Amino acid sequence: MIYLFYGLEDYIIEQQIKKITAKTKIDNYATVYYDLEQTKIEDIIDNANTASLFDDKKIIIIENSYIFTGQKGVEQNLLILEKYLNSPNLNTILIFTVKTEKLDERKKIVKLIKQKGTVLECSNKNINKTVKEMFEDYEISDSLINTLIDRVGSNLYILKQEVDKIKLYKDSNKTITKDDIINLTSKNVSTDIFKLIEAIVLKNKDEAMQIYKAMLKINEEPIKIIIMLANQFRIIYQTKNLYIKGYTEKDITNILQIHPYRIKLALEKGKVFKSEDLLKYLNLLADMDSDIKSGLIDKNIALELFILNL
Repeated sequence: MIYLFYGLEDYIIEQQIKKITAKTKIDNYATVYYDLEQTKIEDIIDNANTASLFDDKKIIIIENSYIFTGQKGVEQNLLILEKYLNSPNLNTILIFTVKTEKLDERKKIVKLIKQKGTVLECSNKNINKTVKEMFEDYEISDSLINTLIDRVGSNLYILKQEVDKIKLYKDSNKTITKDDIINLTSKNVSTDIFKLIEAIVLKNKDEAMQIYKAMLKINEEPIKIIIMLANQFRIIYQTKNLYIKGYTEKDITNILQIHPYRIKLALEKGKVFKSEDLLKYLNLLADMDSDIKSGLIDKNIALELFILNL
């Protein structure tokens, strides 16, 4: 069996691998990991064709499988892989993983693995379905899943932590309520930051003020909020301009050295906001920070005045 899991969601890739290991019941000692950026493909194929010392079957997981994408890496002899794909060892499960938005469909090796194996995109396009699966046999409505995502954010690892927390508290009570989500989960401030940014750019003073006041109620420091706003405006501005220049989401992640999830959110916002507006608010926030440090304005009212003057 041969698999290729690609996408930007590590969590979903991990879950797919766990499903395979659980289904095949292959022990950890019969699982081997490789990094394609550090290992020659012929060494991996040699292992794939060799019988396991401990079990009838074995799993080989190859991370950073750039050969299926447009990105460059260590030169590999793909003819060896092509030969193996056409005549694989039935006792070896070969799993390729790569963090990329899309495969290079022009490549022969991509076309071949689609014919001979299972190729699956691992993204959060179906995030509600993924969260529903996290709850397993617990009952939760679609609207409450949306409430959880709005409150916690879209990071699947964080969502899994919060879901586990709810399930641990509920124990044998299998019905999830809105109170459970509000009272048992930790609100992710970054989700409010994006809402605050949107309200500011759209000049929605009332909503911006409500979000700001709500953040203060959970003891967020005004200076911290200003810094977070400036950082997010800067990331959105940078990603938007790099994207306009033709860089992919993967390229931008590598250039800015920022988590792919933050780049994804920034790109989404960048499509809505004009570059000149982002730059304007970025400069205003920088001036505000300077005025606070110079004692020209109190930190507790600086952002309020900024919002009121939108």
